[in-house]
Amino acid sequence: MTTPFPILFEDGEALVIDKPGGLPLDRPRAGGVSLEDRLEELRLGFQRPPAPVHRLDRDTSGCLLLARNPKALKRFAAAFEARLVEKRYLGIVAGPVSGAEGTIALSLSKISSASEGWRMIVAKKGKPAVTHWRKLAEHSGHTLIEFRPETGRTHQIRVHAEHAFGHALLGDPVYGDGRGAARTMLHAAGLTVPREGKDPVVAVAPLPADFAALGFADD
Repeated sequence: MTTPFPILFEDGEALVIDKPGGLPLDRPRAGGVSLEDRLEELRLGFQRPPAPVHRLDRDTSGCLLLARNPKALKRFAAAFEARLVEKRYLGIVAGPVSGAEGTIALSLSKISSASEGWRMIVAKKGKPAVTHWRKLAEHSGHTLIEFRPETGRTHQIRVHAEHAFGHALLGDPVYGDGRGAARTMLHAAGLTVPREGKDPVVAVAPLPADFAALGFADD
């Protein structure tokens, strides 16, 4: 049976798809296709359509975990909440990055205004957020960084990159100037979800074509 997205992992309780960049999880207010519209196609013979366990921004591509039943959804959500899930992201920073690796620990808070909408900012009284990073490659003034977030705050990697490196992710219209790419260049490259009494859910998403077009390849 053909599926609307590449399947990276599949068993009786979990499905990991390679979500394309530009596809929102929820139906946009302005209309348009979302993952919500395609879940029925991902039933693949199961009784009910799968449900997303966590969030990926519209622009972010890569590993998205779906649960195939309510019990699995509850267990997987608890694993994310307890920070037991290993997440690996790849992002292209729109400029040079000094140093080889490090850890960014900056608390984040949400703000909103009628004119600009909402965004996340660094704030001492915000929620703790920790991201580990490692430089992988440089090309044409851009830098490929591996991010391993310890926490899962909204827009965490995007805000941390801009503050720590002085450059936002390439193409980011909120925390950068939006130039250089058709989307915010962030890719959920790997996901490992532990399970009690079972092998973990392990998925790896190949580097997308738009990363390769900018001169970066899978290592």
